[in-house]
Amino acid sequence: MTSFISWNCHGLRTRLADLKSIISTYQPACVALQETFLKSTMTMQVRGYNCVRRDIDGDTSPAGGVCLFTSNLFPSNVVTLHTSLQAVAVRIHIHCLVTVCCVYLPPNDVVPQVDLNHLVRQLPAPFILLGDFNGHSPLWGHDVTNSRGRQIEQLISDHCLCLLNNDEKTYFHAPTRTFHSLDLAICSPTLLPMLNFEAANDLHNSDHFPLLVSHVNGAGTRFRPPTYHFHRADWDKFTRLAIITGTMVQNRAVDEAVFNVTEAIRNAADAAIPRTSNYPRKLCKPWWNASCQQAKRHKGGRGVFSGGTPPLIIS
Repeated sequence: MTSFISWNCHGLRTRLADLKSIISTYQPACVALQETFLKSTMTMQVRGYNCVRRDIDGDTSPAGGVCLFTSNLFPSNVVTLHTSLQAVAVRIHIHCLVTVCCVYLPPNDVVPQVDLNHLVRQLPAPFILLGDFNGHSPLWGHDVTNSRGRQIEQLISDHCLCLLNNDEKTYFHAPTRTFHSLDLAICSPTLLPMLNFEAANDLHNSDHFPLLVSHVNGAGTRFRPPTYHFHRADWDKFTRLAIITGTMVQNRAVDEAVFNVTEAIRNAADAAIPRTSNYPRKLCKPWWNASCQQAKRHKGGRGVFSGGTPPLIIS
């Protein structure tokens, strides 16, 4: 399941069917939308999701606007932000408690760096920033850097944040038929090994591709706590070994007496009852991707080496 989706929908009322299609396909825990173009008097509901939004009412028509939809399947609460920026945030418990902030920075607005810093400082860690930042930088696939791009670079550097984007393009400029990267996913360092980023391959009638951020399956080392196979126990052996004597408890402090009895039982159980291994589960590296998986399958399908120079194996 895709945990987070970020999408500049370029008008939510006209893209509502597309949003429902995206939700049906990916079943995300949280959807961050930019340029919703909603007036504060308009209601907007998606079945199974809670909504928090910030609307920008224009003189003639609404402009900009951000919105976060969070699934009812996951506990969540709104984070109150004190900012002039177009941003909303929630805390949601998926695999862990994460703050999700949806941001839209219009391309022609002058955004003081202090406002960006103030926004980040209000977000409980760990957090992920999702949105349309309208910045250009080689860090996320541009050949040049603009002033907004330098601001985002500075924000990432000053707060020791991590950029999830690769070189995938997120925006299609119809007049020039060119692709650019304007939409970003930025996170706290502790989330980086657990998250996978990709851009969808369908615009869904907008001019921005949705960003798909999902948890890496099995991220990190996961140890199995050892358990006893009681159905395979040698109970006669356990009875002979689990001997509790009076000297273990007489004239002893309570903690010492409990320790002695517990150790006698545990040692007998270890000797007479087989246990599961506490070997760590498969460790999924952050850099492991579909190409690595395909190469592994291809290697495994070659069968037994049948002649010639044996392959070099490096361990």
